[in-house]
Amino acid sequence: MEPEVLGLLLLVGVAAGWVDAVVGGGGLLLLPALMVAAPTTPLATLLGTNKLGAIFGTASAALAYARKVPLDRAVVVPTATLALLGAGGGAALATALTTDVLKPVIMVVLAGVALLVYLRPAMGAVSAPELRTRNRMLAAVALAGLGVGFYDGLIGPGTGVFLIISLTAVLGMDFVSASAAAKIVNVCTNLGALVVFAIGGHVDWILGLGLALCTILGAQIGARMALRRGSGFVRAVLLVVIAALLIRMGWDTFS
Repeated sequence: MEPEVLGLLLLVGVAAGWVDAVVGGGGLLLLPALMVAAPTTPLATLLGTNKLGAIFGTASAALAYARKVPLDRAVVVPTATLALLGAGGGAALATALTTDVLKPVIMVVLAGVALLVYLRPAMGAVSAPELRTRNRMLAAVALAGLGVGFYDGLIGPGTGVFLIISLTAVLGMDFVSASAAAKIVNVCTNLGALVVFAIGGHVDWILGLGLALCTILGAQIGARMALRRGSGFVRAVLLVVIAALLIRMGWDTFS
């Protein structure tokens, strides 16, 4: 890899860490950048290297949130446990299945999420504890854990967005608290997928660790901005990331 290409890739790593810390979706930046920088590298290796870089940034952001935002362990622990298993299962299928069929479905879901966030400005602005019933708790844990975890292992970009929406829409958490919980869950999804990719030899460890340093830097900046500016800032970034995801997936699907 040429030095200038590597330098640009590391800068993208910083940006990806920032996006991941605020709402998730850093893979939207980092994975395509890896594909451009290393076009002859197998996709599975790019996915594994992306996970190695992402897990450190996400863990760094999780620690920053944990210092300022009380974590809801009743939600985080079971969701993270299921997410670890779901991501491992998704990663195991990532090299065997094509994701082209899934992309249009995901685009429809993302469009629905964008409309939900846009048309319901009060959602996520403050917590709504009255929504937290036993059935909703089970639904949120299953959706955010197994469902989103499996998606992260199989495809990846937008995982943080889906986690935050699952927790705000189903359980009534505010955006900052949901983002803090999502970081813990996302560490587990990254870990589950990374273990599977590593066992298969699909990780470039040197490049991945270099990217990890960059995502940590970006994550610390992003987490501090989200905590300082609050739920309104997270909501705005969330809408921008969803729009970018839709554009990216639409380009990949129809170009």
